[in-house]
Amino acid sequence: MVKKNSQQADNLQELESALTRTEQFIEDNQKTILYAVGVIVIVVGGFLGFNKFYLQTKESEAESQMFMAVNYFDKDSFNLAINGDGNYLGLLDIIDDYGITKKANLAKYYAGMSYLHLGEYETALNYLNKFKTKDLLLAPVAEGSKGDAYLEIGDADNALKQYKKAIALPENELTTPIFMMKAANLLESMEKFQEACTMYENIKTKYPSSEEGINADRYIARVKVKGNL
Repeated sequence: MVKKNSQQADNLQELESALTRTEQFIEDNQKTILYAVGVIVIVVGGFLGFNKFYLQTKESEAESQMFMAVNYFDKDSFNLAINGDGNYLGLLDIIDDYGITKKANLAKYYAGMSYLHLGEYETALNYLNKFKTKDLLLAPVAEGSKGDAYLEIGDADNALKQYKKAIALPENELTTPIFMMKAANLLESMEKFQEACTMYENIKTKYPSSEEGINADRYIARVKVKGNL
């Protein structure tokens, strides 16, 4: 019992000693600590103010300018979408003027797709590679469109890689069978008949009601003849 009380006393003494050292440290470094706390408050306050007053304003401005550019894109007026019409900014100006906003990031997608339609494939790749998204539809479309661009410039290996990336993203009924079919067609053209056949069969099995799934049988038959499968 005496030993236990002695141990408790020792522990209490160590705790008091630690508290004393802490108090002494705070007293000795009071100005430094207050300065550090002040800096943290300023940084946090500045970030919140920047986000609320500056960034949100820029986001709203970018959105209003983006409306007309997307409208031109939807009408296949890709040059106007890219360069603007003199009254509204084009996608390139939105990227330059509102670079830290979400709309500027989205403008990179539209710019890449516009250049793809215009046949400027290297430039399309440049903008699509800069576009970042987790959107379940835009992400596979962007990756698959890179495949289209690579295919147009004769880089079949990278085209196939991009189609497979688009397929590997969370599957959906809209884009997945399209890029599976593009990958299968490319594999067939590369004389990788067994891989192509497997891809066609997967389309038929997984997406039987899609246009690609409905037409899969004729592709399967063709590739089996070509590859003696």
